[in-house]
Amino acid sequence: MFYAILPYPRYLNKNYQQLVVIAFTLKEIIRNPHLLPNISLGLQIYNSYSSDERTLESSLRWLSGVDQLIPNYNCRGQDKNLAVIGGATSALSVQMGTLLALYHFPQISYGPFDPALTDKVQFRSFYQMGHKESSLPRGIVRLLVYFEWNWIGLVVFDDMRGEEFLREMKKEMIKNRVCASFTEKIPLKVKVIVIHTDTDSLIILGSPTDHFVPTKKVWIVTSHSDITQRPFDHHGSTFHTTLFFPYVISQIPGYKSFIEEKIVDANSSNLLLRAIQPPSFKCSSQSEIPEQELYSPNASSLETLPLYSLEIIMSSLSYNIYNAFYAMAWALHEMLMRKSEKSSMGNEESVIPHSWQLHSYLKKIQFKNGAGDQVFVDENRSPETPYAIMNYVFLNKDTEILFYVGNFLPEAPLGQDFTICADAIVWDQWGSKVPSAVCSKSCPAGFRKSTLEGKAACCFNCSPCSEGEISSQMNAEQCKKCPEDEYPNEQRDRCLPKTVTFLDVNEPWGTAVTAVAVSLSFLTALVLWVFVKFQETPIVKANNRNLSYLLLTSLSSCFLCSLLFVGRPTPASWLLQQTVFAVVFTVAVSSILAKTIILVLAFRVTGPGSRMRMFLHPRVPYCVVLICSGIQGLFCAIWLGTHPPFPEADTSSESRHIILTCNEGSTFAFYCVLGYMGSLALGSFTIAFLARNLPDAFNEAKFITFSMLVFCSVWVSFLPTYQSSKGKAVMIVEIFSILASSAGLLGCIFIPKCYVILLTSDKNTPK
Repeated sequence: MFYAILPYPRYLNKNYQQLVVIAFTLKEIIRNPHLLPNISLGLQIYNSYSSDERTLESSLRWLSGVDQLIPNYNCRGQDKNLAVIGGATSALSVQMGTLLALYHFPQISYGPFDPALTDKVQFRSFYQMGHKESSLPRGIVRLLVYFEWNWIGLVVFDDMRGEEFLREMKKEMIKNRVCASFTEKIPLKVKVIVIHTDTDSLIILGSPTDHFVPTKKVWIVTSHSDITQRPFDHHGSTFHTTLFFPYVISQIPGYKSFIEEKIVDANSSNLLLRAIQPPSFKCSSQSEIPEQELYSPNASSLETLPLYSLEIIMSSLSYNIYNAFYAMAWALHEMLMRKSEKSSMGNEESVIPHSWQLHSYLKKIQFKNGAGDQVFVDENRSPETPYAIMNYVFLNKDTEILFYVGNFLPEAPLGQDFTICADAIVWDQWGSKVPSAVCSKSCPAGFRKSTLEGKAACCFNCSPCSEGEISSQMNAEQCKKCPEDEYPNEQRDRCLPKTVTFLDVNEPWGTAVTAVAVSLSFLTALVLWVFVKFQETPIVKANNRNLSYLLLTSLSSCFLCSLLFVGRPTPASWLLQQTVFAVVFTVAVSSILAKTIILVLAFRVTGPGSRMRMFLHPRVPYCVVLICSGIQGLFCAIWLGTHPPFPEADTSSESRHIILTCNEGSTFAFYCVLGYMGSLALGSFTIAFLARNLPDAFNEAKFITFSMLVFCSVWVSFLPTYQSSKGKAVMIVEIFSILASSAGLLGCIFIPKCYVILLTSDKNTPK
């Protein structure tokens, strides 16, 4: 004898199918010649009314065998009770299991699988037929991620299954950056709820209102929810956009025709059934089904009619009931076969089984059901169940439909486990656009997410990427820098290649520098020509014309050496830029130093027999120039031999260009060369300044003093400017210093003399 406790079918139409599936299952078992042959099965069905109290009452009535509740007393007579099939919910299963465990009655629950009920110490007589749902949170989050929904609400019942589901959902949501706007736990025992809200919110909760305003909400419900059975059917639009996550149930052969017969016999028109599209779902062909065929009330097939007396597709609970009856039957079959063997061997043990003896057989039972599925009573051996994704569509108060749009296969390889046909989903009555469910609008490329203090991770502001950074994807967490040879575009969403550039002769600065350098070099050549032409005049002779020729030649070379900094850098220019400039300038400064020394000696050393007269020898100036220039040449040779200049690509000075420059190689050597030139210039300036009181008619010392003052001022200003400049500005600063200092020497020393030679020749006398 089996005892089944089922929900009362008066208010929930879908529960009527559970009664039908019992009749169908028993009919199959009786007709099976290999299962319990010559055995008659009895069955008693009790209502649970979805109430803890009524469930306990039904269990006690069954145990007592009479209407009066008498604990520990059985008035059943000859009835032999063996097992119980019942428990559509975890709460009902706990109520029944606590009582039945006292009598060691096996109980198989057909409700949703609950991990909390697998504790065999507390629920030692309890078995679950429901499929494991440990992958359900992962599948739901995959759906959320697919549609880019990261701001959702969670509503669960305040029980063990609800807590477990909530915990697993939050784990998956954190992994995939999905946030919960709110989490609500509905207490099972609360009977009165006070709601302070507006009209729209009441509609969401399914409350009646005279002025219906449809709300655009997406509802995602799990396998055992039934949103189509509402207390207010005229508010079906509230739940129009609903996605179900039922696990896939194999259809039992013969069940369809059996239930069709029951529908015809019942001839009931007040019960509603959803039309269900066959589970062979193909995304590419769904859009080809005309709407009038899908929803036509005149269709001839029972599967496509919108109005039915009963569901013709077996539900998950009915499937579990089917397997539960077979599990009990096979366990009883195995137990009777074992007792029959012992009886034939002379064992006097009674063939009549006891309920507690079924446990050892139930734990080991496995069988293939009518659909070919392998069924295990031991929940540890049950595989993960696949899930279907179904779209519920409410057309009007008399027409609603449910059809497949995807699936989730937990045990499939990653990338093949989730399939969805978004185009086949009917979102709402206002359009086919996928609803948005985000806390903050997505940050476009070129921006990054900026977290808000005290808010969830899904709530953020969008901040533009900093200078030199980009973000090429939506909702970038951080911006990234472009490679050194690339720069961000104006939108800062991608990097563009930088243009290679240098101080070109064709650009404005290059043209200007070249023109000034050539012009000043030509002017220096003209001055040299004037000195050569008028070399016999007193002013040229008095200024040591050979040193003047050397100084003018070196100044002309100084102007031209600035051209080494213009144009594309080459291996030759890398090595010659600084060294040629250093040597040529040293020759010029050394020549001025020699002129200054000879000038002072010529006016100071006048007494006969003075030892200083030996320094007035004609070769002394050339020795000074040679020694000073040789020391500078030695510095440059050591520089080139140890850390020579090398080419460098400057990628940071300008955002859109790569500037080709020459690195000094050794900054210390570079400043040593400049320091040596500065020391020579400072020496010349000092000597000339001390000789400033020479006769007014001969003011060469003053000219040298001013020239050295200009020279030193230019190069003292050069040092900080050179250090703070970048890119082409470094070369322009050095070129300007070369031209300015050289022009200062030319202008202060030779232009006044040219003025006297060319324009005031009457003053060009020995006096």
